[in-house]
Amino acid sequence: MTRSAPLPLLVLGSGRDLHSERGVECPGELPALSDPDLVARARAAKAALGDAVFILGHHYQRDEVIEFADTTGDSFKLAREAAARPQAPYIVFCGVHFMAESADILTGPEQIVILPDLAAGCSMADMAAISQVEDAWADLQDAGVAEMTVPVTYMNSSAAIKGFTGRHGGTICTSSNAKTALSWALAQRGDGQVLGGTGKVLFLPDQHLGRNTYVRDLGGALEDCVVFDPHRPMGGLSVEELRAARMILWRGHCSVHGRFTVDAVEAARRAIPEVNVIVHPECRYEVVELADYVGSTEKIIKTIAAAPDGTSWVVGTELNLVRRLAAQFPGKRIAFLEKNVCYCSTMNRIDLPHLVWALESLVEGRVVNQIRVDPDVAAHARVALDRMLALPGETHKD
Repeated sequence: MTRSAPLPLLVLGSGRDLHSERGVECPGELPALSDPDLVARARAAKAALGDAVFILGHHYQRDEVIEFADTTGDSFKLAREAAARPQAPYIVFCGVHFMAESADILTGPEQIVILPDLAAGCSMADMAAISQVEDAWADLQDAGVAEMTVPVTYMNSSAAIKGFTGRHGGTICTSSNAKTALSWALAQRGDGQVLGGTGKVLFLPDQHLGRNTYVRDLGGALEDCVVFDPHRPMGGLSVEELRAARMILWRGHCSVHGRFTVDAVEAARRAIPEVNVIVHPECRYEVVELADYVGSTEKIIKTIAAAPDGTSWVVGTELNLVRRLAAQFPGKRIAFLEKNVCYCSTMNRIDLPHLVWALESLVEGRVVNQIRVDPDVAAHARVALDRMLALPGETHKD
């Protein structure tokens, strides 16, 4: 039986084939592939280090980096994979800064976590600075609602924000267990009811995941949600609005997922007969409402993998992963949802030159770009993470 050629991966509205010789045809193209000599150098350095190094590759990394990853996945899964290998003294995290921080929190004190490029940050995580969050909590105290509020922090946040959450009795969530985490948090204060009660949640830093989870997954009312803007006095809200709200959503978002639009979903349905639209819950509420499937990166991968050949999919998540899925499942038509979004620019700062530099430095006995979380911050962040792990159900997935 001969295998059919891969169906082309399209960026909707671009009119261009992503398997063309010209490469990715959309605004903000990926940098050119690295010098092929670097592949040989990476292989040699990794072989020289052997079991002393464990390389983690996030799903949104480019293929030239994923090739050298010992395991791939979402952020929390990767941090736990690192913690499960105490025999590896060096953990090279090919992701972004908050992910490497989580790995440092969960791994042993003798293990060293390395981020190949310190400039690989996360725009969402950067939208919630610890000073802003502390000021916001003071505002909630002034409004008389702090004692009714439990903070829930998305995994995509700094160690300092995770530590804040631990200090104030809150928990962490991933995009997979957000429903469980919110149910727990809403019942911790007030009359103990999840819906229709008086307990509140301060959800950091992604407003979209918080809103989508509360309304779509828990069945809460959209009017129970307010958005706290850290750049405005009292978050731009009145005391009455804060007291009436159940979900106080931080004004933050993912710079990739936040740009998928209703127009793009409608264009996909016009262009592709019987298309399945699947998006990440970091997308806007109105986009999630129009999708056929909503789920974490891992759920997106598993859903498409389980779908029969011949089906058509439009995917609302980072382009590197969408391209990888199209190559992995050539019998399915897989398209990228939004023509004006290409990839996570900060994630793509981890390229092969930086990875080779980090590995060759270790071969030479030098540690570069070590990620260290303050021990006090790490202790409080670990409390919040442990609360998440103690929640019922499968809470260890992203």
